[in-house]
Amino acid sequence: MAVTPSEQAIKLAKETIIVDGHIDVPYRINDTWEDVSRATDGGDFDYPRAVQGGLNAPFMSIYIPASYETSGDSVQLANRLIDSMEALVGRAPDKFALAHSVADVEKAFAEGKIALPLGMENGTPIQGSLDNLRHFYERGIRYITLAHSQANHISDSSYDLRRKWNGLSDFGKELVVEMNKLGVMVDISHVSDDAFYQAAEISKAPMIASHSSIRQFTPGFERNMDDKMIKKLAENGGVIMINFGSSFVSKQARQWNDQFSSKMEEKDLSWSDPQAETFSKQYRQNNPYPFASLELVLDHIDHVRDLVGIDHIGIGSDYDGVGDSLPENLKDVSTYPNLVQGLLDRGYSDADIRKILSGNLLRVWREVEAYAAAH
Repeated sequence: MAVTPSEQAIKLAKETIIVDGHIDVPYRINDTWEDVSRATDGGDFDYPRAVQGGLNAPFMSIYIPASYETSGDSVQLANRLIDSMEALVGRAPDKFALAHSVADVEKAFAEGKIALPLGMENGTPIQGSLDNLRHFYERGIRYITLAHSQANHISDSSYDLRRKWNGLSDFGKELVVEMNKLGVMVDISHVSDDAFYQAAEISKAPMIASHSSIRQFTPGFERNMDDKMIKKLAENGGVIMINFGSSFVSKQARQWNDQFSSKMEEKDLSWSDPQAETFSKQYRQNNPYPFASLELVLDHIDHVRDLVGIDHIGIGSDYDGVGDSLPENLKDVSTYPNLVQGLLDRGYSDADIRKILSGNLLRVWREVEAYAAAH
């Protein structure tokens, strides 16, 4: 059923800064260029839809595939993706502004522009060099997701059965300390449980999970966080930013994914194979994908609130990063008012909704900035 947001929901979405912890625009337009300062046919993000949804500060994901750990060129790709965001702002300075601080986000909001803070998804481009960390900080990177789908030189990954470091590498432990000192948020989405706990012990500033959901709803899916981890993240003052992708929020969608992957393996197909796309379409036709509902996304938010309180919840949609797997009523960046309506319907106060939309993440970012300024 389609949701029609009320005037109150639309007003709240428009008048509140909305921070989304993870949107994959840079890699999307690196792959197939589109001018997202205008309406686009593809993707989940463009300027008109963002304005419609009230989105003010999407963290643009500087995503580096795990394969770059061994193939090299990760520094080159990261710089190129950052360049593309600078070019977007250069092309449409009336619409977008780069944001390197909370103050930048607030200034852009006051000027009616969409702020573009940057987060690096996968620390591979650090390449074991604190000079690289400083370089990317200077280029605007304000969080680093320590690993992605495989272990790298920093951390083990939740998706990688091989536990290279049993958590963080020695360099990874050093990196967390330096990120604190510099003012780069430590993002623990994607890392193994051991790596999470080690980072939580080391980090003196609050951490984030930029795009993770709740493991209780997806048993056995280590990429999501379990209750013990969420409690530890809250103790650290951090925020879990809920991923909207159906396979992150729904057990049925996870099972569908597992069955689909098994069929791909049976046919000896990988995504680099030209036949994979055709097979995928055919498979979906015969086995319709079980899209999650907005209600289920709200259940994840309720779960965190009931477990650790309202101060540790944010939004990390993973728009442009999860393909055609987004829940009903949350299909693109125009739909945040639907989420706000859902929260209102469940009795969340305006003040609590503002915390979820941005207040909690901006508090963490401020604390990270303050820790760096004092060290």
